Amino acid sequence: MECGLSIIRGCGKMLMSIASNGTESTGGVAMGTNSVVREDDTWKVVARNFSKATDNKIHSDEIARKYGFKSALVPGVAVYGHLTYPLVHRYGEQWLSHSQHNVRFLKPAYHQDELKIELTEDESGSHVDCHNSEGVLLAQLHSTSPDEQIEFAQRSDFSVTTKDPARIEMIWETVQPMQPFAEWHFQITDDSNRTFTEQIADPLSLYRHVAHPHWLLSVANQSLTREYVMPAWLHVESEVRYRALVRVGDTLAVKAVPLEKWRRKGHEFVRLYLAYYRDDVLTTEILHTAIFKVAE
Repeated sequence: MECGLSIIRGCGKMLMSIASNGTESTGGVAMGTNSVVREDDTWKVVARNFSKATDNKIHSDEIARKYGFKSALVPGVAVYGHLTYPLVHRYGEQWLSHSQHNVRFLKPAYHQDELKIELTEDESGSHVDCHNSEGVLLAQLHSTSPDEQIEFAQRSDFSVTTKDPARIEMIWETVQPMQPFAEWHFQITDDSNRTFTEQIADPLSLYRHVAHPHWLLSVANQSLTREYVMPAWLHVESEVRYRALVRVGDTLAVKAVPLEKWRRKGHEFVRLYLAYYRDDVLTTEILHTAIFKVAE
């Protein structure tokens, strides 16, 4: 197969880091080793792979090279976390409370890659691009904050019989579209939120009391891996709706269901719909797309 899997739109769960000394960044000032450096609406960051020990072996050098990559991939949920940085830097809790956006992973980020995160805005919304030092476009995020958010056309009836909660191998036959997963819950604890923030070393101070987007999108990955054994897989794209602010201390119920599966160019894809609730309040909706079987 082609090196870097350039035939697909997404290349892996990519995790990078904006290392800092834990204080809020200011324009044009580096905040510690591998820190966020701001030049107008451009931020420079350094990629780091924190996921070598996970079940997803696409984050190991050996397996990544098997699929044509030069080394282990950095997780996409953290690339997403970095892409949100300029938006939260500019709009703060407002963006985390009321926005709809799409993130696409086009090429892989590797450990120690120097990345440039650039924000531009026009009448269609906010655009955040991630390039590596060679100028290659790795990921894109497009965001809007309409008065009334568009509902996802594809949703699910969560009252039907759920999948058996036993964790099974994820192969074509075991992925059943429109069969929900069992509802599960997690709490936004201070320690875990700090971990997700520090993994990408986001220097924004509001994450002392607000859930980091890196964590919220990671829950979509976790919803898959709670149900399935997935030895090597790739995060391709996510559509996200933030409908209410999620704070440290909140407990969220997670409802998830595979909406569809398909094959393309030897890859096997799944699209997952997720809804997070705080009591009866819908806080977050996600359409999460992944390649669960990578073509060899």
